[in-house]
Formats: sequence, structure tokens, C-alpha cells
Amino acid sequence: MTPETLTPEQFLQMALRLPIIDVRSPGEFLQGHIPGAFNIPLFDNEERARVGTTYVKIGKEPAIELGKTIAGEKTNYYLDALEKVSPDKALLLHCWRGGMRSEKIAAFFAESGYQVFVLEGGYKAYRGYIRKQFSSGRKIFLIGGYTGSGKTAILSEIGKLGHQVIDLEALACHKGSNFGHLGQLAQPTTEQFENELYSRWANLEPLKPLWLEHESMKIGNVVLPNTFNDAMLAGTLFFIELSKAYRIQRLVNEYACFEKPVLQSVLEHLGDYMGAYQSREALLALQNDDFEKVADLTLAYYDKLYDNSLSRRPVRKMERIQLSSGGVEEHAKWILEQTLINGVSD
Repeated sequence: MTPETLTPEQFLQMALRLPIIDVRSPGEFLQGHIPGAFNIPLFDNEERARVGTTYVKIGKEPAIELGKTIAGEKTNYYLDALEKVSPDKALLLHCWRGGMRSEKIAAFFAESGYQVFVLEGGYKAYRGYIRKQFSSGRKIFLIGGYTGSGKTAILSEIGKLGHQVIDLEALACHKGSNFGHLGQLAQPTTEQFENELYSRWANLEPLKPLWLEHESMKIGNVVLPNTFNDAMLAGTLFFIELSKAYRIQRLVNEYACFEKPVLQSVLEHLGDYMGAYQSREALLALQNDDFEKVADLTLAYYDKLYDNSLSRRPVRKMERIQLSSGGVEEHAKWILEQTLINGVSD
């Protein structure tokens, strides 16, 4: 059987029923990969480096010959690995640009009895394709408000009530502020974050609104794609307003559980931005176990930061919603009611 070439759209559609084989090196795969793909590398990291060095120092043909030699010694490894992930003898395959790596191994798998579909343009084409999809004009609703307003919890509750949501902070493994890494797993690369984001985006109903938390361009070290950021700012922002006392208590409940040296380290770093006096007062309050004062002082900084961000990156439409100090379930239902009142619902 001869391998068949597919466009990124065709490739991702068939990925709903066939396994994806990524033949790039483990290092390339770790940097970013199509969600759900299996890595069966033509060359491991060291082998890829050897081929690359040969190409640079000696030339193209010697590098190709070295690649053939390495691959020829690993045919049993390729087939054994493939048998585990493609028992039905049909698979999708890609390398970086749809070049020699995917061409050679696709032909080998086809000769070994597999039905092989190759991604035209490789992983690079996939990356370009997914970024364009965020410009589809989907209706987006944003939950915004000052730090400590419970935006993430409200978003989760909106999802429980049957609405479409994507939790960007969960995907980024970061809660957004300087304290946002506490209690989180290591952040993905920006590249892999974008891949996971598209995977969720593509699986939602495009004609129904999507609810997101209003985020800056960066969530920790992860950067939002420009196309996604533009789509987000073209949506409607529901800016929730809650008392500072309520927000302080939420922050205390969320962060006072961490050890003092950890919190101190964050506050010392934050001191470069808060100002010397506020930083000193916050560190002293921390040592005195006055977590409410720590939260109060840091909120003064974060509220200004949020206002500045909102002025620099204005949304198309904003509705301010005054909320009482009730629970997130009550807040979520109230916000959903406002979408009806303001004529921006489904």
C-alpha cells in the first residue's frame, strides 16, 4: 500500500479514529506535540544530533547515509513499537515538515503491511493550521474582575450548569498571579499549551458561546496565541465586583496553607513592583501571621495592575455586575441571568 497524504484538517479529522505517530526525536516531541500522539522517533536525541552535525560539517549526502545506517539498525524497534499502538494496521504519521523522515518511515511501514496517512507539511503545517482556527469568530463570554473574586471557581460552576468552558489556567498549570505557581504542576511549553488549547477548542460546539476567564497575554510563563487573544478581546466581558473583604478572605483561604518561606520568597520578588514600603509591611505581616493584611497589601498592587491591563487591552464590550458575598454557585447563576437581561445569551 502506498502512503496517502492528508491536509491538516483531514489529518485531524481522521485522528478521531486512528493513532497519530510522531517520528520526530523525543526532544522535539517534548517541546510540543499533537495531543494524543505516540512518539516513535526515527532518531533519538543523540542520533539526531549526530546526523545534524554530519550535515553541517561534512555535507548532505553523508548525513543521509548516516541516517539510513541508523534507521536500518532499528527496524525491529519501529515495528515492535508500532504494533503496540496500531493493532488495526492503520495509522497517521508526521515528522517536522513532511520531509525525508516521514517519507522514508511511512514507506517502510506501508511495505510492512500498514495503511499509512502522512500529514502534508508535517507538524509545522499543523501548528500553522491550529493558530488560524482561533480566528473563527466564535462568540466568547469572559469572566473578569479583581484578584480574589473567585473567577476560576465561577467559571467551573458555569461549566457544571451545562455551558461550554475552557479553563486556561488549568491548561497552563498556573493561576496567573505571582503566587499562581503554588500547588501547581510544572507548566507546559507555550507550544504545547497552544496544542492542548486547540484540542479543547475544536471539540466544542462552534455555534454556542464559549466561557473563559479574562486573562492577560501571559499566564505564568505561557503566552496566549495572538489569534486567540484577539478572539478573546472581541468577546463580552462580565466584570464582577465584590467587596475587598470578601476577596481578602478568599485569598487567605487559598494561600495561607503554604509554608511561610515559600510565601516570603514570592513577596520579596513582588517587592520590586509593589514598592518598598508596601513590601516591608507585607513581609512583616507575614511574620506576624496576619494573612489578611498580607492579602490587603498585595490586592492594592494587583487591582492597579488589572486596571492598567484592561485599559491597554480593552474588550469589545463590558458589563459590570455587582455581586453579594454569596457562594460561587449563586454568583454563576446570577451572571448567567445577566446574559439574558443584557441580550447577549445564546
